[in-house]
Amino acid sequence: MDKLKKVLSGQDTEDRGGLSEVVEASSLSWGTRIKGFIACFAIGILCSLLGTLLLWVPRKGLHLFAVFYTFGNIASIGSTIFLMGPMKQLKRMFEPTRLIATIMVLLCFALTLCSAFWWHNKGLALIFCILQSLALTWDAVKKCFATCLA
Repeated sequence: MDKLKKVLSGQDTEDRGGLSEVVEASSLSWGTRIKGFIACFAIGILCSLLGTLLLWVPRKGLHLFAVFYTFGNIASIGSTIFLMGPMKQLKRMFEPTRLIATIMVLLCFALTLCSAFWWHNKGLALIFCILQSLALTWDAVKKCFATCLA
């Protein structure tokens, strides 16, 4: 647990600014932040799974799917706020290397809801959900392709 705390707080590296300052400035204890992260992440996963199951409910399934799946992804993203704080989270999301992925995620959130509530198109909603997942994991996908192509 101490090793995880050191890595996430930036104490494991030479740069002791940034994340370690946010972690040390937080009013929540480390244990409380870990519990909040786990709870929020678990809620996000459960909402996404519930949304997927609700897709097959007659008439309102598409609406329920879009709302629960999108809320689940938002909760999963929000879970890291417990570890690093809201301002550090926003700064990292809008770094130049992550800006395109952040814009894609936010755009896909909106387009998923639009395709369900206004356009009533299951296919588009599913495509935008897949794009949400790809945009959320963009850094890992990018590194995987770079490794495979090298």
